[in-house]
Amino acid sequence: MNTKLNALLDAMTARTTDLHGHDFLLTWERSEDELRTILDAASALRLLRENNVATRCFDSGLAVSLFRDNSTRTRFSYASAANLLGLAVQDLDEGKSQISHGETTRETAVMVSFLSDVIGIRDDMYLGAGHTYMKEVGAALDDAHREGVLPVRPPVVNLQCDQDHPTQSLADLAHLEREFGSLENLRGKKMVMSWAYSPSYGKPLSVPQGIVNLMPRLGMDVVLAHPEGYDLVPGTLERAEQQARESGGSFTVAGSMDEAFDGADIVYPKSWAPFNVMERRTDLLRADDHAGLKALEKECLAHNAEYQNWTCDHALMERTAGGKALYMHCLPADITGVSCKRGEVTADVFDRYREPLYREAGYKPYVIAAMMLCARFGDPAAILRDLAAKAAPRAAE
Repeated sequence: MNTKLNALLDAMTARTTDLHGHDFLLTWERSEDELRTILDAASALRLLRENNVATRCFDSGLAVSLFRDNSTRTRFSYASAANLLGLAVQDLDEGKSQISHGETTRETAVMVSFLSDVIGIRDDMYLGAGHTYMKEVGAALDDAHREGVLPVRPPVVNLQCDQDHPTQSLADLAHLEREFGSLENLRGKKMVMSWAYSPSYGKPLSVPQGIVNLMPRLGMDVVLAHPEGYDLVPGTLERAEQQARESGGSFTVAGSMDEAFDGADIVYPKSWAPFNVMERRTDLLRADDHAGLKALEKECLAHNAEYQNWTCDHALMERTAGGKALYMHCLPADITGVSCKRGEVTADVFDRYREPLYREAGYKPYVIAAMMLCARFGDPAAILRDLAAKAAPRAAE
């Protein structure tokens, strides 16, 4: 363990980053050095835990969580990450708060932060709102800390918003790093982020946007595939193209899964709602227009049904590099014949990759813990070295 751990910590120490004391909201706001530091810190934490070394760097404190949408993987990953570092989790249940009585975002942010060390927020339901809300929370915390109201300014971690899902995309990148041996080995690899059919509508855009705005930075050849009209938020494609130019990779858009999957090394078939649909849905949600939402759902499901052939099956996988491309998904996947009549992926393909998919999901707690660690400590590598030197057992064996 020591050799590998020291290599990770030495690499962290050698980089110049600006993670300490700052929120982690969007991957494209972060330098490559900062992203690599998060991944290395996550790997170090994983290595310590797998060797039964305690990683509690807090002896008290809260990790506040606010989930405005349903979640399994991210909710439990956040709780696991907090516990890994020694923090207790406190959910902010808006239904049990004073928010419905007019409490402002500024007041809520400060009231939950007096003895808190980090705030995790998932707000992906309203297009144009989630990222904005996280920025508002951050601004309120900045003011309270500057005025001395808060002795510690808890950083905000984006657990998914309308723009990005950084804990997911970085967990995906950690998975790719392990599968291909290093980040450098990803250069020149073809990765497909493809829309896939789902018998539901309203799935957020943040996962495909997160993937196409992160992976081109590694020099990968990224292909975005979707039927006509299933566009992402404006600016997403232009950002991906710029990142590809700067890294020496490429970014292209394909109009079919067949075209996109040809020779691919990695495929990520995942449903999402068109940008214009999410705009309309947001307006209807804000207006509490239940009839309008039902009509929109009916319209969108009928539109989705026109593309039921957009599903990841054995024939498509055979078109990939050697027929052995790595299949990825953020989960839960819509599995044909299992969770739905017809969905994003056939059962045989999903079953073939079940264990790698679970390993992919298993990186998220460590990525979130790394974000917490790097935001709260000026020298996270030193914290990890100290924990390794103490080698306190996490549990009796």
